[in-house]
Amino acid sequence: MALELQRYGRNKSTLVNKAYIESGEYRRKFDKITDITRVNKALYDCAKMALIHRSGTVYEDMYWIDSKTGDIILSVTDSIDERAIIYTDKIKKTISKIENIITIHTHPSSMPPSINDFNSCYKNGYRFGVVACHNGKIFIYSSQQEISQALYDLYVEAFSEDGFDEFNAQLKTLEKLRENYLIKFEEVVING
Repeated sequence: MALELQRYGRNKSTLVNKAYIESGEYRRKFDKITDITRVNKALYDCAKMALIHRSGTVYEDMYWIDSKTGDIILSVTDSIDERAIIYTDKIKKTISKIENIITIHTHPSSMPPSINDFNSCYKNGYRFGVVACHNGKIFIYSSQQEISQALYDLYVEAFSEDGFDEFNAQLKTLEKLRENYLIKFEEVVING
Protein backbone atom coordinates (compact mmCIF):
# COMPACT_ATOMS: atom_id res chain seq x y z
CA MET A 1 0.00 0.00 0.00
CA ALA A 2 2.81 2.47 0.85
CA LEU A 3 4.37 1.90 -2.57
CA GLU A 4 1.03 2.57 -4.29
CA LEU A 5 0.54 5.80 -2.33
CA GLN A 6 3.99 7.02 -3.36
CA ARG A 7 3.47 6.02 -6.98
CA TYR A 8 0.46 8.30 -7.35
CA GLY A 9 2.30 11.51 -6.67
CA ARG A 10 3.08 11.47 -2.98
CA ASN A 11 6.80 11.84 -3.78
CA LYS A 12 6.77 14.63 -6.35
CA SER A 13 10.58 14.93 -6.53
CA THR A 14 10.82 11.46 -8.06
CA LEU A 15 8.03 11.78 -10.63
CA VAL A 16 9.09 10.87 -14.16
CA ASN A 17 8.10 12.93 -17.20
CA LYS A 18 6.46 10.06 -19.08
CA ALA A 19 6.12 12.06 -22.32
CA TYR A 20 9.89 12.69 -22.35
CA ILE A 21 10.77 9.07 -21.49
CA GLU A 22 8.65 7.94 -24.44
CA SER A 23 10.06 10.60 -26.79
CA GLY A 24 12.40 10.07 -29.72
CA GLU A 25 14.94 12.37 -28.06
CA TYR A 26 15.18 10.13 -25.00
CA ARG A 27 15.28 6.96 -27.12
CA ARG A 28 18.15 8.38 -29.22
CA LYS A 29 20.29 8.63 -26.08
CA PHE A 30 20.50 4.83 -26.23
CA ASP A 31 21.43 4.56 -29.93
CA LYS A 32 25.20 4.72 -29.43
CA ILE A 33 25.64 3.10 -26.01
CA THR A 34 26.93 -0.07 -27.72
CA ASP A 35 27.58 -1.11 -31.31
CA ILE A 36 24.71 -3.61 -31.17
CA THR A 37 21.27 -2.21 -32.01
CA ARG A 38 19.44 -5.02 -30.18
CA VAL A 39 21.37 -4.33 -26.96
CA ASN A 40 20.67 -0.59 -27.20
CA LYS A 41 16.96 -1.29 -27.72
CA ALA A 42 16.90 -3.62 -24.70
CA LEU A 43 18.55 -0.92 -22.57
CA TYR A 44 16.00 1.65 -23.73
CA ASP A 45 13.06 -0.70 -23.19
CA CYS A 46 14.26 -1.59 -19.68
CA ALA A 47 14.87 2.07 -18.79
CA LYS A 48 11.42 3.06 -19.99
CA MET A 49 9.68 0.22 -18.13
CA ALA A 50 11.61 0.85 -14.92
CA LEU A 51 11.16 4.62 -14.93
CA ILE A 52 7.43 4.46 -15.58
CA HIS A 53 7.06 1.70 -12.97
CA ARG A 54 9.00 3.61 -10.28
CA SER A 55 7.73 7.12 -11.05
CA GLY A 56 6.87 8.92 -7.81
CA THR A 57 8.70 6.40 -5.61
CA VAL A 58 12.12 6.17 -3.95
CA TYR A 59 12.58 2.57 -5.09
CA GLU A 60 14.84 1.23 -7.84
CA ASP A 61 14.37 -1.36 -10.56
CA MET A 62 17.37 -3.16 -12.06
CA TYR A 63 17.99 -5.31 -15.13
CA TRP A 64 20.96 -7.47 -16.09
CA ILE A 65 21.38 -7.67 -19.87
CA ASP A 66 23.56 -9.88 -22.06
CA SER A 67 25.92 -7.47 -23.83
CA LYS A 68 26.02 -9.60 -26.99
CA THR A 69 22.36 -10.52 -27.48
CA GLY A 70 20.37 -7.92 -25.55
CA ASP A 71 18.53 -10.68 -23.71
CA ILE A 72 17.38 -9.86 -20.20
CA ILE A 73 19.20 -12.25 -17.86
CA LEU A 74 17.59 -11.10 -14.60
CA SER A 75 15.46 -8.29 -13.26
CA VAL A 76 14.43 -6.88 -9.89
CA THR A 77 11.22 -4.89 -10.15
CA ASP A 78 9.81 -5.46 -6.67
CA SER A 79 12.46 -3.97 -4.39
CA ILE A 80 11.15 -2.30 -1.26
CA ASP A 81 14.57 -1.11 -0.10
CA GLU A 82 14.89 2.64 -0.60
CA ARG A 83 17.40 3.58 -3.29
CA ALA A 84 19.01 0.13 -3.30
CA ILE A 85 18.93 -3.26 -4.95
CA ILE A 86 19.78 -6.16 -2.65
CA TYR A 87 21.71 -8.97 -4.34
CA THR A 88 19.99 -12.24 -3.43
CA ASP A 89 21.72 -15.62 -3.61
CA LYS A 90 19.87 -16.26 -6.89
CA ILE A 91 21.24 -13.05 -8.41
CA LYS A 92 24.78 -13.76 -7.22
CA LYS A 93 24.68 -17.32 -8.54
CA THR A 94 23.29 -16.32 -11.93
CA ILE A 95 25.68 -13.44 -12.60
CA SER A 96 28.70 -15.46 -11.49
CA LYS A 97 28.15 -17.75 -14.50
CA ILE A 98 27.86 -15.08 -17.19
CA GLU A 99 30.48 -12.71 -18.61
CA ASN A 100 30.03 -9.29 -20.21
CA ILE A 101 26.85 -8.31 -18.43
CA ILE A 102 25.50 -4.78 -18.72
CA THR A 103 23.32 -3.57 -15.88
CA ILE A 104 20.76 -0.80 -15.94
CA HIS A 105 19.00 0.57 -12.91
CA THR A 106 17.04 3.63 -11.90
CA HIS A 107 18.09 6.44 -9.59
CA PRO A 108 14.99 8.10 -8.11
CA SER A 109 17.23 10.86 -6.74
CA SER A 110 18.55 11.52 -10.29
CA MET A 111 22.11 11.44 -8.95
CA PRO A 112 25.15 10.18 -10.89
CA PRO A 113 26.38 6.60 -10.31
CA SER A 114 27.19 6.01 -6.64
CA ILE A 115 30.43 4.55 -5.33
CA ASN A 116 28.41 1.39 -4.58
CA ASP A 117 27.48 1.25 -8.27
CA PHE A 118 31.16 1.41 -9.28
CA ASN A 119 32.21 -1.15 -6.68
CA SER A 120 29.41 -3.53 -7.67
CA CYS A 121 30.43 -3.16 -11.32
CA TYR A 122 34.01 -4.10 -10.40
CA LYS A 123 33.21 -6.93 -7.98
CA ASN A 124 30.75 -8.58 -10.36
CA GLY A 125 32.85 -8.12 -13.49
CA TYR A 126 30.19 -6.19 -15.37
CA ARG A 127 31.14 -4.81 -18.78
CA PHE A 128 29.54 -1.54 -17.64
CA GLY A 129 26.48 -0.15 -15.95
CA VAL A 130 23.82 2.37 -16.92
CA VAL A 131 21.91 4.63 -14.56
CA ALA A 132 18.53 5.89 -15.77
CA CYS A 133 17.66 8.92 -13.65
CA HIS A 134 14.08 9.95 -12.96
CA ASN A 135 14.80 13.40 -14.45
CA GLY A 136 15.76 11.89 -17.84
CA LYS A 137 19.55 11.94 -17.43
CA ILE A 138 21.46 8.78 -18.32
CA PHE A 139 24.93 7.85 -17.07
CA ILE A 140 27.26 5.05 -18.19
CA TYR A 141 29.93 3.86 -15.76
CA SER A 142 32.55 1.15 -15.32
CA SER A 143 35.26 0.24 -12.83
CA GLN A 144 38.36 -1.91 -12.79
CA GLN A 145 39.06 -1.55 -9.08
CA GLU A 146 37.31 -1.08 -5.76
CA ILE A 147 37.23 2.37 -4.16
CA SER A 148 36.86 3.08 -0.46
CA GLN A 149 33.44 4.36 0.61
CA ALA A 150 35.19 6.47 3.26
CA LEU A 151 37.35 8.20 0.63
CA TYR A 152 34.31 8.85 -1.55
CA ASP A 153 32.41 10.31 1.43
CA LEU A 154 35.41 12.50 2.34
CA TYR A 155 35.51 14.04 -1.13
CA VAL A 156 31.73 14.57 -1.27
CA GLU A 157 31.85 16.31 2.11
CA ALA A 158 34.75 18.54 1.02
CA PHE A 159 33.00 19.57 -2.21
CA SER A 160 29.76 20.20 -0.29
CA GLU A 161 31.65 22.45 2.13
CA ASP A 162 33.01 24.32 -0.90
CA GLY A 163 29.43 25.20 -1.84
CA PHE A 164 28.52 22.52 -4.37
CA ASP A 165 25.00 21.08 -4.22
CA GLU A 166 24.65 17.33 -3.68
CA PHE A 167 24.53 16.44 -7.39
CA ASN A 168 27.61 18.48 -8.29
CA ALA A 169 29.51 17.41 -5.16
CA GLN A 170 29.05 13.79 -6.23
CA LEU A 171 29.98 14.59 -9.83
CA LYS A 172 33.13 16.48 -8.73
CA THR A 173 34.02 13.55 -6.46
CA LEU A 174 33.79 11.10 -9.33
CA GLU A 175 35.91 13.40 -11.52
CA LYS A 176 38.54 13.57 -8.74
CA LEU A 177 38.54 9.79 -8.22
CA ARG A 178 38.88 9.24 -11.97
CA GLU A 179 42.29 10.95 -11.79
CA ASN A 180 43.77 8.13 -9.66
CA TYR A 181 41.44 5.15 -10.02
CA LEU A 182 40.43 2.96 -12.93
CA ILE A 183 36.87 4.20 -13.26
CA LYS A 184 35.02 5.69 -16.20
CA PHE A 185 31.72 7.51 -16.36
CA GLU A 186 29.89 9.90 -18.60
CA GLU A 187 26.48 11.40 -19.02
CA VAL A 188 24.88 10.24 -22.26
CA VAL A 189 23.89 13.18 -24.42
CA ILE A 190 22.68 13.48 -27.99
CA ASN A 191 25.24 15.14 -30.24
CA GLY A 192 23.91 17.76 -32.61
